[in-house]
Amino acid sequence: MYKLKTNKSINKRFKLTSSSKLLKHSAGKSHLLQKKSANRKRKLRRVKLVNSSDQFNFIKVLPYLK
Repeated sequence: MYKLKTNKSINKRFKLTSSSKLLKHSAGKSHLLQKKSANRKRKLRRVKLVNSSDQFNFIKVLPYLK
């Protein structure tokens, strides 16, 4: 049987916690920040959990994620 390939783009963007949940960074924090309020930018700084319904699809393309 052939080796399963890891999706490198997802591997770089997501991190697995010890309780097997995926963490992600918020989108929309790289440019066009002038019109966003300080409160909104502060909230975008936080790390968020991936929705449990999407998590299965991410784990499927990351076969060697421990």
